[in-house]
Amino acid sequence: MEIAPVIENSPFARIARMVLKSRSVAMVLGGTIHLSGATKEEFLRDPRWVAHEMCHIRQYQQYGRVGFLRRYLRDWLRHGYYHIPFEAEARLAGDQEAHLYANGRPVPSRADSHKGAGEA
Repeated sequence: MEIAPVIENSPFARIARMVLKSRSVAMVLGGTIHLSGATKEEFLRDPRWVAHEMCHIRQYQQYGRVGFLRRYLRDWLRHGYYHIPFEAEARLAGDQEAHLYANGRPVPSRADSHKGAGEA
């Protein structure tokens, strides 16, 4: 599967990393994946993480930039980060679609994959 462009050391992802108090963050802005605290190689080695972010790419395409961001922020305020419906959908995609980004390698368990904010 083709993966969206990836930007390392993104200042936007760095802000998100500080807000979420996470070791590493990937976030989608439009059609691009922004990273902070992880290299592109580390990101691409984790097919669950890639599938999660590619789900956000599809959500952006479906709702548009303003529509996606409005819903995301509204739901963050209403439900908290972990329970944002877009995040729940992306976690499910991480489980169900990781094989599409594994490049023939075994898909790591959830325990061996990237831990997003709010995940232990």
